[in-house]
Amino acid sequence: MEPRSGCPVNAAVEVLGDRWSLLVLRDVIFGDRRYFRALLTGSAEGIASNILADRLVRLVDAGILTRGTAARGQRARYSLTEAGIQTLPIICALGDWGLDWRSGSDELRGRQRLIRDQGPAFIADLMDELRVRHLDAPPRPHDGPSPFERLDAARDTPAG
Repeated sequence: MEPRSGCPVNAAVEVLGDRWSLLVLRDVIFGDRRYFRALLTGSAEGIASNILADRLVRLVDAGILTRGTAARGQRARYSLTEAGIQTLPIICALGDWGLDWRSGSDELRGRQRLIRDQGPAFIADLMDELRVRHLDAPPRPHDGPSPFERLDAARDTPAG
């Protein structure tokens, strides 16, 4: 997929610049939704099946996701590539902007607050965990709950 110009911002926007691509990545990253049906039914925004199918093809073609092979009657599983994992800081930056400038429910904002409060080291830990889940990297030891367990707990705890 060749960008229309040599501008790096344009090249990124051509892959990530539509609403649905970023939301699909959000659901793969934070919801661990890796199958078409899970992405379709788990979308709070109500993505249509034809839009989801199109975005998955685009993200695979762009090298952001891979699509596992599925035998007849089986479902294909999508996994993040390293390029896909590297979108996490972008998604987190967008979430921070949303915290500051847009309204939303406390329940859904808790995860973003935790990410912002924990800072860059936490984002790096999340990326390492994604490498374990999606790229079969060896797990790194950590004290206490995993970064994703901490995010799940933050989402389940009302903001005070």
